[in-house]
Amino acid sequence: MNKNENRQSSAIDRRGFLARVACGAMAGCVTPGLLKSARAADAKWKMRLSTSSIHYKSLPIEKVCRQIGELGFEAIDIWSAHAGCPHLDDVQNRLGPDGLKEVLAKNNLKLYAFSVYHGGYRKYADLLGKAGGGVAVQGSAGPCDPKELASRMKAFIQSKQRDADLAGENNSYLAIENHGHALLNSLDSFKAFVDINKHPHLGIAMAPYHLQGLKASVEEAIAICGKQLFFFYAWQRSPGLNQLPGFGPTDCTPWIAALAKSGYRWYVNPFMHGEPEPDKMSPALAKSRDYLKECYAKVVES
Repeated sequence: MNKNENRQSSAIDRRGFLARVACGAMAGCVTPGLLKSARAADAKWKMRLSTSSIHYKSLPIEKVCRQIGELGFEAIDIWSAHAGCPHLDDVQNRLGPDGLKEVLAKNNLKLYAFSVYHGGYRKYADLLGKAGGGVAVQGSAGPCDPKELASRMKAFIQSKQRDADLAGENNSYLAIENHGHALLNSLDSFKAFVDINKHPHLGIAMAPYHLQGLKASVEEAIAICGKQLFFFYAWQRSPGLNQLPGFGPTDCTPWIAALAKSGYRWYVNPFMHGEPEPDKMSPALAKSRDYLKECYAKVVES
């Protein structure tokens, strides 16, 4: 959506990329129709990249922002205390919104999201709003019998109306992540959520890792979510570093094509759990960054 992104996209080595396609590393999984639709949508959509602070949970937030900024990511997702990540509570207790804005500006980063699986949205609502607003990501609820899906989803969405209103008051959005053995999990549950939810500040954070656990189509899930998709983890179901795009077996080009077709307006966030130490994490994220740019180039090339 800015000149830097256009320069980054055009800087990809076209000949090297086409050679990779010819070798079959990425070819064959995207239908011509999906690519045509994605190319048409490209006039209105550009891929933007963020990543999550939990990848560097052993570092203070200032060093995290420096690492992520130097890697060329445009924005950051800051985590609360899941798996011992200290960043969001440290920001709240020490930096405050103005201090956070200074750190982000120093590293040419935008604030994308707070992941509030631990602590919940309300604890950080004021901080997120005063820091400029963004998306707050959290989980849904326990699983249910498929026969009860509509009623359970309706009750869940009703329970989130107050938080969604609070998000609206703070220039923010609340995104509910799908997860295994949770209420928001299957494609049917995505459809139920989207059909029932009418709040403009309530939507979905999509984790392909969990959809792949069900052998469900990530592209279909993206289409179901439409404009209610607020967060997208570029995250595949494989062990270790293979969770990251460009490492594991998943061809992520269809994901990017589906996001383009849907007019997704947020960031693509390469992600993994069980992150290595920073000296290994940074080159891994750099490889994922470049791979996603290659996927994007394939989608938009004529």
